[in-house]
Amino acid sequence: MSPVTGRWTRAVAVVSAAFLVVAVGGWRWWHDRPPYGPEALALTSSLRLVANEEAQAALGDRAHAPYASGGDQLVLGRVSWRTPPKPLDGGYFAVFLIDKRTDRKPEIFGVRAAHEKAVGIGSAGVENRIAERYSWLRGAGDVRVGQNEWRSNGNRLHVSDERVAPLTFVALFPHMAEPEPELPVASAPVALADLLLALAYLGPDGQVYWAQRLQG
Repeated sequence: MSPVTGRWTRAVAVVSAAFLVVAVGGWRWWHDRPPYGPEALALTSSLRLVANEEAQAALGDRAHAPYASGGDQLVLGRVSWRTPPKPLDGGYFAVFLIDKRTDRKPEIFGVRAAHEKAVGIGSAGVENRIAERYSWLRGAGDVRVGQNEWRSNGNRLHVSDERVAPLTFVALFPHMAEPEPELPVASAPVALADLLLALAYLGPDGQVYWAQRLQG
């Protein structure tokens, strides 16, 4: 290979590598870019402590509210938003209710929504990315229960259809005489000032588009 040919080959390789870096960076920017921000939803919310009768009345006849007894507490929450400019299309909203004192979430919910089949209760490993990105939302992820062990931390609400608003839920905070490290869930007694309510928007590939604090 002549010196000229060698220099030309190296130049082409450098240009190709630079183009690849730019292309990958551009794809990531496009892939992770939110379709819209939280301001587009005009989010509103409320939280309050309620008794069994009021909890069931808030959910109506088609849903069962958790039942509180023996020092348990019920928190009634409402989250509403206007129709976003684009559908979720495989992404979802995650609604988190977290005890800020322990970064733990309740496990049991009752839910009422316009499209109830589009609202799930559970957790997902991908939501640890939320906790990594937002320090104030640490409770969105797993919790450490041992030196090298992490466990799922209660549940959150998973909204797969943007048309479910308004979303009404009742969360149970069970009374525990003593904390149980092996059972990482939020418990009573709790005050409204202890609670954080937030909504996060995740994309179809688990991208964390954004998270918005609603209460607390």
